[in-house]
Amino acid sequence: MGDLAIRAAVADDVPAIVAMLADDPLGAQRESPDDLSPYLIALERLSADPNQHLVVAVRDGRVVGTLQLTIIPGLSRRGATRSVIEGVRIHADERGSGLGTQLIEWAIDESRDQGCHLVQLTSDKTRHDAHRFYERLGFTASHTGFKLQL
Repeated sequence: MGDLAIRAAVADDVPAIVAMLADDPLGAQRESPDDLSPYLIALERLSADPNQHLVVAVRDGRVVGTLQLTIIPGLSRRGATRSVIEGVRIHADERGSGLGTQLIEWAIDESRDQGCHLVQLTSDKTRHDAHRFYERLGFTASHTGFKLQL
């Protein structure tokens, strides 16, 4: 395996990111790799917000992983800043290689650098392998999440 770089995502990365988002049963239902325009608009919004970090992992010039890290200042927990990890995806060819661990460790380190006291994430109830992965990294399933489609 070649050297790995984790860097901010750019417009040229969007096709690879969307392909990874769509490469599972859940993502296949909600992503549209055939029309990248909404993703490019979203990338512009993310790039303009200093509390948003959409990153890609690149190996040998190829995007092989991605995640979004959001920094949230808050009043609870004595004014603690927290981070949220979203949209973690690893290219099928790289699963099991340790890349997911490297990406999550990057997000945890970046969260510390940003002054966060807590890192949180959600994972669909059906993603049992992901739950075991996050638990191995020290995350605990401490809450029940809720969503409301708008």
